[in-house]
Amino acid sequence: MEPAPAAPKAPKIYRVGTLTYTKRGLFQVMFWMLWGDFFFQLLESVTPALVPLQLRWAGASDTVIGFVASQSAILAFCLYPVIGMQSDRHRGRLGRRRPFLLWCTPPVVLSLVLLGVSKPAGEMLHNFLGWMGNSNFSLATCTIVWIAACYGLWVVFNAYIAQVYMYLFVDVIPQEVMGKFFGLYRAIGAIGNLAFNRWALGYAEAHTLHVYVLIGLLYASAFYLIVWKVKEGEYAPPPPKKSGDRLGAAKTYFKECFTHPFYLNYYFLSFFFWASLVPLSFIVFFSTQAGQPGYAPTLGLTLEEFGKIKGWTFIIQIPVFFMMGPLIDRFHPIRVSLVGLFLISASYFSCYWLVQGSTSLLVCWTINQGVLAIHLGAGAALTPRILPRDRYGQFFSANQTLGYSSMILIPPLIGWLLGMVKDYRYLFIFCGVCTSLTFITLVIFYFQWKKYGGDKNYTPPDTIVKHPVETPPTAAAT
Repeated sequence: MEPAPAAPKAPKIYRVGTLTYTKRGLFQVMFWMLWGDFFFQLLESVTPALVPLQLRWAGASDTVIGFVASQSAILAFCLYPVIGMQSDRHRGRLGRRRPFLLWCTPPVVLSLVLLGVSKPAGEMLHNFLGWMGNSNFSLATCTIVWIAACYGLWVVFNAYIAQVYMYLFVDVIPQEVMGKFFGLYRAIGAIGNLAFNRWALGYAEAHTLHVYVLIGLLYASAFYLIVWKVKEGEYAPPPPKKSGDRLGAAKTYFKECFTHPFYLNYYFLSFFFWASLVPLSFIVFFSTQAGQPGYAPTLGLTLEEFGKIKGWTFIIQIPVFFMMGPLIDRFHPIRVSLVGLFLISASYFSCYWLVQGSTSLLVCWTINQGVLAIHLGAGAALTPRILPRDRYGQFFSANQTLGYSSMILIPPLIGWLLGMVKDYRYLFIFCGVCTSLTFITLVIFYFQWKKYGGDKNYTPPDTIVKHPVETPPTAAAT
């Protein structure tokens, strides 16, 4: 008697919360999230690259440029805790994440358009103040104020987009493929950065408005497709909110997020690493002819030449990000990050000594961006594995808040230091010191993580504040 044929193997099912995917369904949701990532990275490339240049073209000093960057960071610093708790608690027809993407996209696009018209708008503001009888403000001052105000508007609404977009990953992407997803996410993001720096940055000075409008429209289209195509699951009701007790909610937030040494150490990873990224906005001045009078000689490249070099540096990141996904899932993001941070620090110190012209800038910066990709890919995959899933937005916002505090403190410090040393080359030393501090912090955090279970049994430390339950008074016995 012949044995019965084996039953066909059931298709693999992926689960996250109440959502279930087949391989085809998982591919579709990852496609739309990565589609949005490409245009999101275009957006994230345009303002950090163009706003400092617009300020410099208007006559702003390094200190003023750093001050504008820090003031915008203050807005994000204040907003992130609010965004995290708002999104975690929201329940609606579109879920708890997509409504924020839907309503915050138009103001982001508007702020880009307003930045694009900063030159004529500055002239109109200057003429209007003169007509009002106030001639104390120069044309340069009016233009700088306009840029700073529009940049602040962009920061406020982009903070909602950037934060909620990251929260959505954890709600719709299964944990078992998170490493591969973030490898793809970073690779696609690098392609977006490459596209802007290679083909758009060189036209920014002559066609500022066109660059802003084009990227804004592409970005809006991509995120509205995410709202339409990506579905969220069902969420448990949020814990009851005590009426009229905003101060109590703030106390609970800070007690849950900022009192446990484990989470504080994790947040300081962002603080030091983000601090290392701040000086990179000044690299354009080191590389081009936009340096300050009295400073050490710059490399003297044109903006178009610099954009091409910067674009090439992102090419090396793309294969690195693709390779990182399987390595992260196999060895854990924390171990991969340790390797990446060590190499990043070494590359920054090497840049200080070795960069002497366009060729050495291309070689050294390409190597730097390649090893930077190791940490960026691993660090993005580490966050969902560390923070509590039920309050992910809350803890993610706390991490971002401390990270943004470095972006409040560091830009004015960088501007002041550059005014002292008068040499943009020292930017590489500052970056190397900050990434070295990040590496030391991660070593300490690694042993804390092992204490809480490590690879197999890690459980996020519990910091939930237990509110006393109010019980009605019982009637006295008669």
